[in-house]
Amino acid sequence: MNRQLVSLAALAIIVIGGGLTVYALRQDTPAASDAANATDRPAAGAAMAEVRQAKLAGADILGETAFNAKCAACHGANAAGQNGVAPPLVHKIYEPGHHGDQAFFLAVENGARAHHWPFGNMPPVEGLTRSDVGNIIAYVRAIQRANGIE
Repeated sequence: MNRQLVSLAALAIIVIGGGLTVYALRQDTPAASDAANATDRPAAGAAMAEVRQAKLAGADILGETAFNAKCAACHGANAAGQNGVAPPLVHKIYEPGHHGDQAFFLAVENGARAHHWPFGNMPPVEGLTRSDVGNIIAYVRAIQRANGIE
């Protein structure tokens, strides 16, 4: 009987200790610390990334014009994103090895389901030719390179 009591006490300690560990770890997650860090986060619509300017030429310049006309309203100036609106494209998630150029073509043509960010789905973008999208990609890639994303 004492052996069962000791086993139950040990089990209780493990369960309580595990619960406290999980609780402590959850306190470090963004959802758990939102209220505590509300003043540390950018305001709604604020840029989500600090972006160094790129030296642009040719297709990059055409892409910047098209980006500003069709993409910046959501993805922000210089593709820096907008808090609560759309993600920054100057982010390692969008590096060529993870989101190749074809992913951008498909997102513009078909829209994109939310899968990396909590902004919801991206709708298709009307009024851009394949050439326009190619120029936008050239612009985004130029900014990415200027910011160490290759």
